[in-house]
Amino acid sequence: MFLPSFRLDKKLAVITGGTKGIGKAITLAFAESGADVIIIARNENDLEKTKQEVEELGRQANTICLDINEYENIINEVEELRGNRHIDVWVNNAGMNIRSEAEKVSEEEWDQIVSTNMKSAFFLSQYAGRVMKEKKEGKIINISSVGGHTALRTGVVYAMTKSALIQMTKNLALEWGKYQINVNAIGPWYFPTALTEELLQNEDYVQSILERTPLNRIGKLEELSGAAVFLASDAGNYMTGQTLFVDGGMTIYGF
Repeated sequence: MFLPSFRLDKKLAVITGGTKGIGKAITLAFAESGADVIIIARNENDLEKTKQEVEELGRQANTICLDINEYENIINEVEELRGNRHIDVWVNNAGMNIRSEAEKVSEEEWDQIVSTNMKSAFFLSQYAGRVMKEKKEGKIINISSVGGHTALRTGVVYAMTKSALIQMTKNLALEWGKYQINVNAIGPWYFPTALTEELLQNEDYVQSILERTPLNRIGKLEELSGAAVFLASDAGNYMTGQTLFVDGGMTIYGF
């Protein structure tokens, strides 16, 4: 067989921020590919809706209603929900941004963004790595951003945390490769999400985005979830320490 499997049958995947935007697209794509999921998010109604959509695809879904910064409680609940099952895939998707200019960033904003985007991703990856070492296999996928690779006009702290995720991806891939744990990242450009909704209603801003995007359009969420399925599946078994930029070509020349 020359084409490796892109299926995720019988696998268990955990997705943080898995009820909206990129996270929800990945959750549903994983379910459609055969995986059972544990979804972590803050809104009970969103969790229930996404759970129902997963079950309509014929897969099992469990939910954890916690803020991503409560990672110790999240770990305890994941342990209870997974039972004897191995965690095959862990996706660090939850994140936030406050678009302050550099000289206006407050210490409170700094702490909030760094804790949400970076600190929680590290300690949840630490947990996932410990579990995956037991079976000597697993996939960790970090959702970074083109902002972690090239400069953006505002959101310096957000960009710093996304750059940190790219470097964390490389270091964990190096450290855990001997356990056959693959650690990769995805770097999106503009997709329709809660973080971009207001910006994408501004025609001038959208035009400035398109001028820097060779494909000359905003991405579709299903075009991003395919990259996650690839990295999570056997098709991505020889990929580690990499960041896939799903960006319409934006990072060819930057912003």
